[in-house]
Amino acid sequence: MNHKFFNYLGLAMRAGKLVTGDESVLKTVRSGEAKLVVMATDASVNMQKKYRDKCGTYEVPLLEFGTRSELGSSIGKDERVLIAVTDGGFARMLQSCQANLAEVKDIEQNRQ
Repeated sequence: MNHKFFNYLGLAMRAGKLVTGDESVLKTVRSGEAKLVVMATDASVNMQKKYRDKCGTYEVPLLEFGTRSELGSSIGKDERVLIAVTDGGFARMLQSCQANLAEVKDIEQNRQ
């Protein structure tokens, strides 16, 4: 679990820079306000396809990270499948956490 990623999500929530929920996130993506969408890894297949397509169409980065329970608890809410980040600074911080985590996983896999 990447604690830094979830801590940044909580910070963005307290700063009022997150939107959650299917319809709200979709509206934010369509309006161009979303700088990043975070989707739970345990989202339904239909939800995954819908947001991969929408984020691709509107050129919004999409991260699939954490479970719905982890995402929700990191922002002090019930389970959340989708979170849109509306601030560019927070979006970059979250993406850099994800990139650093991927690099660590690659190093660990190469050692095995």
